[in-house]
Amino acid sequence: MCETSKMDLNVTTPASSLEVPLHQTGQYGVKETMKSTEGLSGVKSTLVAAHPLEASEALVRKNQDQVDFTMLRNVQGMHAPLRLQMERHIAGKVQRLPCLHSSNVALDTLRGQDEHIDFNHVLNDPTAPEVMGDPHIMMERRAGILQ
Repeated sequence: MCETSKMDLNVTTPASSLEVPLHQTGQYGVKETMKSTEGLSGVKSTLVAAHPLEASEALVRKNQDQVDFTMLRNVQGMHAPLRLQMERHIAGKVQRLPCLHSSNVALDTLRGQDEHIDFNHVLNDPTAPEVMGDPHIMMERRAGILQ
């Protein structure tokens, strides 16, 4: 009885059943799990929000602006929210050269975020980027000279 169980263990599967389709194999014939539909992108597309408030938190700034503009329109008239939107639009366009960090102090002041400290102020220091570009090339790209 022991001899038959040893013989059953030596049974091998045919090589054709172990093959991976060509569209899922990589350069070396190994299955590409990150590029296939079961990879990270496939899993991410099937996930739903982790918490019911997650979708609301993503739109909190936009919703707060709408409430502020509605209140401003009711109190001061139609010109007040239009002027504030115009000022924000102009302040958002003022920047330094593309190779230098722009702090957008005027825009933060108009939005009321100049006294608010968040994650990006502490851990995302833009004055120490990982890579620094050539200022001439970056300016030519912004001007539309370099495509």
